[in-house]
Amino acid sequence: MPNRLSDATSPYLLQHADNPVEWWPWGEEAFAEARRRDVPVLISVGYAACHWCHVMAHESFEDPATASLMNSLFVNVKVDREERPDVDAVYMEATQAMTGQGGWPMTVFASPDGAPFYCGTYFPRDHFRRLLEGVASAWRDKRADLLDQGRRVVEALGAPRRLAASPPPTAADLDLAVQGLIRDYDTANSGFGDEPKFPPSMLLSFLTAQHERTFPFQTADEPTPAALMAGGTAVAMARGGIYDQIGGGFARYSVDRGWVVPHFEKMLYDNALLLRAYVRLSRRPSGTDPAADTERALLLRAAQETADWMLRDLRTPEGGFASALDADSEGEEGVYYVWTPAELREVLGDEDGAWAAALFGVTEEGTFERGASVLQLRVDPDDVERYDRVRAALSAARAERVPPARDDKVVAAWNGLAIAALAEAGALLGRPGWINAARDAADLVLDVHLRYGRLVRTSRDGRPGPSAGVLEDYADLAEGLIALHGVTGEARYVREAGGLLDTVLERFGDGEGGFYDTADDAERLFSRPQDPTDNATPSGRFAAASALLSYAALTGSERHRVAAEGALSVVPLLAEKAPRFAGWGLATGEALLTGPRAVAVVGEPGSRETEELVRTVLRWAPLGTVLSQGDGRDSGGVPLLEHRVPIDGRATAYVCEGFTCKLPVTTSEELVRQLIG
Repeated sequence: MPNRLSDATSPYLLQHADNPVEWWPWGEEAFAEARRRDVPVLISVGYAACHWCHVMAHESFEDPATASLMNSLFVNVKVDREERPDVDAVYMEATQAMTGQGGWPMTVFASPDGAPFYCGTYFPRDHFRRLLEGVASAWRDKRADLLDQGRRVVEALGAPRRLAASPPPTAADLDLAVQGLIRDYDTANSGFGDEPKFPPSMLLSFLTAQHERTFPFQTADEPTPAALMAGGTAVAMARGGIYDQIGGGFARYSVDRGWVVPHFEKMLYDNALLLRAYVRLSRRPSGTDPAADTERALLLRAAQETADWMLRDLRTPEGGFASALDADSEGEEGVYYVWTPAELREVLGDEDGAWAAALFGVTEEGTFERGASVLQLRVDPDDVERYDRVRAALSAARAERVPPARDDKVVAAWNGLAIAALAEAGALLGRPGWINAARDAADLVLDVHLRYGRLVRTSRDGRPGPSAGVLEDYADLAEGLIALHGVTGEARYVREAGGLLDTVLERFGDGEGGFYDTADDAERLFSRPQDPTDNATPSGRFAAASALLSYAALTGSERHRVAAEGALSVVPLLAEKAPRFAGWGLATGEALLTGPRAVAVVGEPGSRETEELVRTVLRWAPLGTVLSQGDGRDSGGVPLLEHRVPIDGRATAYVCEGFTCKLPVTTSEELVRQLIG
């Protein structure tokens, strides 16, 4: 019989709807049941694309004997961490405090009032059974000790945390961050830190902006440390196994230092952030260096293929973007993506099969499991036509395999990231279909997720989910809408962004210049999450800072600018102590140093002249520049567009800082001189 998850909108919860475990969704009813039965609560947190979540489900949650133990001894609560990031955050903090590490699946034992007293991650079935019996025994015989431990955890994690007040970051702070990143940089393999190695998408944008500020284009053939780290990392990932060499798109992370073997799940947020970063890295001509031109072509190809993959494999029938593709298919991780030499020969024939094996690093020993290899592209092909033909044949053959499952819930924040990336990339690279996809996603989220100024976090099949939006949902969506306005000229997106940011200021502020991750009227957990550091996505605080700063540049709102500067007050501390976890804040700090600059382009919508000026802004303006576009007749209520008119009937650009503008220009050449001068 289905359990209580059968009506969920979360694909992850639905994966467990037929388990013999009597799962409850997160909610007061589950905790009331635990109080009635006088038993602890077992909280299991994961997400649909998580490989080890599947392993634990197969081993334990689908096993009748293990399920019987769980049902008799606990009230069992299943949580989708992507649907309830607030629940995940507070219990992950407890897990890390108790064990020194975290991850998913996360397994938490808590009292009926929600206080965690024992935490862990994945447990093999036999270990898990012993743990269930041990916790139940301790609940019977040593309950006072467990309750005391839970109380101490709640008190420690729920205590107010104050960060020293600081002015916004200076150029010296941002330069110091680069020095810290140099110390963490893997000079042999690129990227930062040891294995597992994650794509540093937010740092790539910061390092690109830092390079362009400290070493302007006129001397850009001399790479700075920032440019070497950003470019080296982006190239290594684009050539490595973490990048899908056949279908495009990046996996979640690499299990090794060399970017060879990925953890195969492919997430919307990673690919949206990396699309934006790769376009920014490759947006300008490389000058006179042939090697740099080759690198730029590689990064552009990765960006284009990633955007195409997002539209092909993640776009939902309603126009949004699904959360992820699973790591597994046919019950095994990675089997959809890997190849043996024999499989290449079978698809391509002996001659092309041997050529492809050499090009993609497919060996008899293999780089993955059971003699299979993850495709890499360590050298450029010597025959581009042959390369394209081979890839097309491998793509067609792979399409006959069982594909990974898709988590098709739409997350507001991650769609905001995708909207911004696709809008900018589509305008810069002349791909109107990408802009239309960004518009469709924006309209879906606004229509389905937004009610009376408040967001729900997720939807599925056009039906809103049960969870309230968190700070990153409001901030990332606002940023996406502002970017979309810049390339479409639709003023309604600025108005919608303003409404979202008003909610941020009214509901999420902490009274000291920062923000909580949940609203002041959200469900009360044992602590109110407030993490200023970036993780897989920009922190809510830094996402808010970026969107607030852009909105202030469009509207001249001092209130929004002051709020952005307050949110950035932690950047100097993180720049010194932990720059790897502050990439979005550092990138926003770079934008603040430039003003940020704002450019109004006015002209006939869709005309060649207007689009050329827009492309010029996206290619040459300092990163963080805010773009606005209008027809020169009606500002649509966007203050930056007021009194901006075409000159002599020609599309015209106004380069402004703080609403003080340079002389209007009508040619790309004049505009470039103003933007890089």
